[in-house]
Amino acid sequence: MIRIVSDYDCCGCGACKQICPHSAIELVPNSQGFLFPQVNIDICINCSLCERVCPVLNPNQENRPLKVYAAINPNDDIRMQSSSGGIFTSLAEKIIDEGGVVFGARFNENWEVVHDYAETKDGLAPFRGSKYVQSDINSSYIKAEQFLKRGRKVLFSGTPCQIAALNLFLRKPYDGLTTVDVVCHGVPSPGLWKDYLYKFAPVSEITNIKMRDKSEGWRSNRITIEGKNKTLSEMAADNKYLLAFSQNLSLRSSCFKCPAKKGKSGSDITLADYWGIENLIPHMDDNRGTSFICANTNKGVELISELAVNRVASDYEASVPYNISIEQSTKEPVSRSSFWQKYSEKGIGVLSELKPYKTNIMKRFIRVIIRIFK
Repeated sequence: MIRIVSDYDCCGCGACKQICPHSAIELVPNSQGFLFPQVNIDICINCSLCERVCPVLNPNQENRPLKVYAAINPNDDIRMQSSSGGIFTSLAEKIIDEGGVVFGARFNENWEVVHDYAETKDGLAPFRGSKYVQSDINSSYIKAEQFLKRGRKVLFSGTPCQIAALNLFLRKPYDGLTTVDVVCHGVPSPGLWKDYLYKFAPVSEITNIKMRDKSEGWRSNRITIEGKNKTLSEMAADNKYLLAFSQNLSLRSSCFKCPAKKGKSGSDITLADYWGIENLIPHMDDNRGTSFICANTNKGVELISELAVNRVASDYEASVPYNISIEQSTKEPVSRSSFWQKYSEKGIGVLSELKPYKTNIMKRFIRVIIRIFK
């Protein structure tokens, strides 16, 4: 039986619920809005399957990528809709061309972040772009397994802990499965996101959300929420929701000791923004987004080599300092417990007290000066 002694010991991957043969496990939100397993002991048969698929209890070995690239999707429209270089779409389109299915995170009708699948290229659009909220994985592992058993190819994308959980859930390798994880800073609370949106407008009035609006450039870090009667568009350093994220206040407890860093997810491919590209490979930087790709397995290397994208081999060791989250868990701030205590008292009003770090302001100033000199 899965037992969560501490919030730090559960990453919310949902594998325990999906593997349970008697549906004895439900995922229930805690006071911070994160989902945790709750076991019905009257139904549980103590088969221990839930424990065997837990990535916290069963961490994988560290793994170094076989090859590393900087890459750009040649379709500028797709790249502008994507967080970085649009490489996820290139991977997904190839799988769909081969009759496969693609899993990813999207907004649902209530602007909550959920995992879903697509079987057409038109269905890929909702998966593009960052969603700074932990996704509800629902029954995606079960559905992926069903497709694989029917001989369909599957591309499954998610956070490293979700990919680690999928691999444990499947219990055996499938030739038709390709897994893609993203370099993850940490996942914010779905409950906090829901409260934040309701304060802006009723969800029925929201028409579009871009958590990484690139209309002013890849580095602008702007969030845009469009409604029927009003629009919010702010720099990340000025947006209260993203301030809580960047200051590590709204992240899940397990993110501070992530079980899937350093390639432990077992993914075939890892994707991220290629921060530092202007220093490492300047000709691949046009401020519209460049992808950092780690091909972690032979399957990943082969798939990346077949993509019709602008691709340049790069160096892992040189790249990690610009994307440290690939190897290190996020640091927990001392003020985090106070943040959540105030949230329990004031609700979403706790965000109004947040102020940008002075270091963030200085970084923005330095970036402006560098662009002026360039």
